[in-house]
Amino acid sequence: MAMRLAALPGDGIGPEVTDAALRVLTVATSRFGASVELERYPVGWEGYRVAGAPLPPETERAVGRADAVFLGAVGDPRADELPPALRPESGLLRLRKILDCYANLRPTLVLDPLVETSPLRAERIRGTDFLIVRELASGLYYGEPRGVNRDADDTEAVNTLRYRASEIRRVAHVAFEAARERDRRVVSVDKANVLEASRLWREVVADVGSAYPDIELEHMLVDRAAMELVLRPRAFDVILTENLFGDILSDEAAGVAGSIGLLPSACLGPSAALYEPVHGSAPDIAGQGIANPIAAILSVALLFHYTAGRPEIGAAIESAVHEVLSSGMRPADLARPGERASGTREITASVCEALRAS
Repeated sequence: MAMRLAALPGDGIGPEVTDAALRVLTVATSRFGASVELERYPVGWEGYRVAGAPLPPETERAVGRADAVFLGAVGDPRADELPPALRPESGLLRLRKILDCYANLRPTLVLDPLVETSPLRAERIRGTDFLIVRELASGLYYGEPRGVNRDADDTEAVNTLRYRASEIRRVAHVAFEAARERDRRVVSVDKANVLEASRLWREVVADVGSAYPDIELEHMLVDRAAMELVLRPRAFDVILTENLFGDILSDEAAGVAGSIGLLPSACLGPSAALYEPVHGSAPDIAGQGIANPIAAILSVALLFHYTAGRPEIGAAIESAVHEVLSSGMRPADLARPGERASGTREITASVCEALRAS
């Protein structure tokens, strides 16, 4: 049967990288005999513009019917004056919540052709290959109560960091299972020296880890983990952490790799999975044809690994991307001084060509 895919291009460069990713998906399905039914729906600022909501009802119904969802990006400065519930980011949070995408997988692989593009020394990052597993459906971003109280003499803002053991346990299992397919090492990142929520996190992760005697488990405070990602990125295999810390550390991982335009992600749960590049909407470069499509293309590769159950297609897409980068082609965010930068369409066409030839 055909896989039902809801594409939500979103805002800024979202439509450009979504078009690139879907072009690669079309080539991949033709090359390997897969079948995908594709429909596009608005989200974010575009959703508000056309339907008055960052996650319009039609879009919400569509993702409920889909086997997988592909998201380009959300965010637009024109939404800054809107109430929080109408801003693009609230649509993204609601999308993740209704899909119950509780496990966000963000792989970071430093390819040999790109070692010199990282701000870190080559000998420090060569061979870096780790996976961040971020809890995505709970924690500080969703905790209640939250809000701003301006009635008091001194204005007060409140956010609540709350985790249940069951929420920690389910994402921990994802991390340990992922480690079994890798180098069998998990580093669980928390702030257990000062936060009660982190103490529960550490307790539950340790309990889950006892069911995986073949996996090495290490607990690490988030401030040390941030430092170690820069000093010894090769030392990590699977990093398991909560929502806020995962958000921050995955952007740091993008810096290690050389650009946030390289990192894909998969958000997994009991219903449709959500695939999206890690980067934002970058409205300052939207429409210029210079957006890096690689993270979006690699997110399609993850779709074939996880939802479609066709890992050979995912591997072929990844191989095509590696081949293009090995040839010396560079998107604008990776081009060094004196190097020619290739645009979004050129990069995409080259990946499609390499995929057809695979």
